[in-house]
Amino acid sequence: MFSRRTFARLAGAASLIPAATLAQPEKPLSRIAFGSCAKQTLPQPIWEPILAYRPDLFIFAGDNVYGDFHSPDAADLKRAYDEARLVAGYARLRETVPHLAVWDDHDYGVNDGGVEFAHKEIAKDLFLDFWGAPAGDIRRTRGGIYDSRIIGPPGKRVQVILLDVRWFRSPLKITDKRGAPGKQRYLPDPDPAKTMLGAEQWAWLAAELRKPAELRLIVSSTQVLAEGHGWERWGNMPLEKQKLVDTIREIGAKGVVFLSGDRHIGALYRESPEGLYPLYEATSSGLNMVYWAAKEPGPNRLGPLFAAANFGVVEIDWSARTLLLALRDERGDTRRAVDVGFDTLGIAT
Repeated sequence: MFSRRTFARLAGAASLIPAATLAQPEKPLSRIAFGSCAKQTLPQPIWEPILAYRPDLFIFAGDNVYGDFHSPDAADLKRAYDEARLVAGYARLRETVPHLAVWDDHDYGVNDGGVEFAHKEIAKDLFLDFWGAPAGDIRRTRGGIYDSRIIGPPGKRVQVILLDVRWFRSPLKITDKRGAPGKQRYLPDPDPAKTMLGAEQWAWLAAELRKPAELRLIVSSTQVLAEGHGWERWGNMPLEKQKLVDTIREIGAKGVVFLSGDRHIGALYRESPEGLYPLYEATSSGLNMVYWAAKEPGPNRLGPLFAAANFGVVEIDWSARTLLLALRDERGDTRRAVDVGFDTLGIAT
């Protein structure tokens, strides 16, 4: 855990610790928490166990507020952020814990939205303002809010890559049987012209993966590895999912783990692509938005879904060279977990 002196250095004179001012700390990260889907008009008791966990870093993985809007003034999104500021636990975490954030559809501004959303510019400005990005932040001058940080000293570096799967994402293929198992909303679309990230972000991601780091947490607000359902996921564009795997393989990036949200359920996944080490994904959703009746096949899921409020944790034991991915409930109890050795992820000694 960082000292108050370290907090002050990370945040400067600011009372908050926004993503843009998160600097490389002296000590390596060992306890990372993350979560998604926090509706500002509903109780949010889960912040207490998150704060009690004392994470070195918290990652807001999307749907950090629910503010869908359809007018140029973005009044509903502005109201959502104003209401979120009044949630005591949420505010306390933002004031006392270093954090990073990316959006999903409901803080982007429209359900399941992508490149076509007409009001995304004002949504971006509101997002960056809420998270305290300074005037010179590069995200204010380019499309999307994708971002990356490398935290920790050489040999114990954690790279956090925050993907924007909204700003550039092509329209999804609508299901031919709405509500049917595996076809709930969308179908896999093999169209090679469609994109999840857009050319600019793809090039940026490749450059980021070439930077030196031991462990890489790729945060995608929508699920990457999950199969067996027809909601939003990278599998809606199978060529783009394959491109992501191919990019990791071709660059030789070791230590990649995916973190995701969006689904209102928690789950852990593992996939073994050809010619690459096993890929793991932890989906944590929601902080207070839960799909209690969730049932779906999980051909690459590790254990059952966890359909209750939850937050995810990534615990790194640098001396034992192990990584724990886990989901914790509203009491802070571990409900799903998997241990992964550094050697499994190709992390060098």
